[in-house]
Amino acid sequence: MSDRPLLEVEDLVIDYRGKRGRTFRAVENVSLAIRQGETLGLVGESGSGKTTIGRAIQGLVAITAGSVRIDGTPVVARSARDRRRLAGDVQTVFQDPFGSLNPARSIGATLEESLIIQEPQLNRRDVARRIAGELDRVGLPASSATRLPREFSGGQRQRIAIARAIVARPRLVICDEAVSALDLSIQAQILNLLMELQVERGMSYLFITHDLSVVQHVADRIAVLQRGRLADELAAGDTDPARWSTYTRKLFDAAPIPDPVLQRERRATFERVLREERAHTAA
Repeated sequence: MSDRPLLEVEDLVIDYRGKRGRTFRAVENVSLAIRQGETLGLVGESGSGKTTIGRAIQGLVAITAGSVRIDGTPVVARSARDRRRLAGDVQTVFQDPFGSLNPARSIGATLEESLIIQEPQLNRRDVARRIAGELDRVGLPASSATRLPREFSGGQRQRIAIARAIVARPRLVICDEAVSALDLSIQAQILNLLMELQVERGMSYLFITHDLSVVQHVADRIAVLQRGRLADELAAGDTDPARWSTYTRKLFDAAPIPDPVLQRERRATFERVLREERAHTAA
């Protein structure tokens, strides 16, 4: 893992224009960095600004202030050429694998489009070989290329979405709730696949999720968003709530664990920390 940041987000501000000319601040002064080969988990409640930050990194929303840089180069996506250039470095795996695939196009045609945009010098044989190789890598037969998305299960479609993201050899993959729509057993398979691919290819991940058990499993560091602001940034193995903000404690406490005794103990610890914090504030 390199010490030099691949992704740098500095003092990012994003405003949306609402009704009657009013503006809504979705992201305020957020700074993040991801090194090559590192996974940063980005967690928070719905509406906290997670996906907006992901879209800004892809150049899909206008930045009000601050900057986003990939390997030192500012993200600018004003034209189709800018977006194609950025897509060579950044790809996304979305929450809904079926909605993110064109139902009228074969899997091969979907993967081919991403590949030939980035590497137009490849001939048809090279493209077919590359697609077959990526399908095999995500656990699907080469014959999948001739089939349509509706012929696959949810877990298989998410494997296809991963193949589409990695076929162009990106350096950063944004996983936007990439496993939240899947059954637990399938989630584990997809997470293991993503981690294997990271080791093999040195890709970086921005893992956007509301599921804290997932992000603790895959991330090196976790950034916690609260209403568009960065509430905490901590190592994934940091389990000491005394070092967390109150919001982060609440967020972790809200995530259920499959052990009623441990859940009660965790809630009791959380409530004790809150009482001590209130007493300290009052003093």
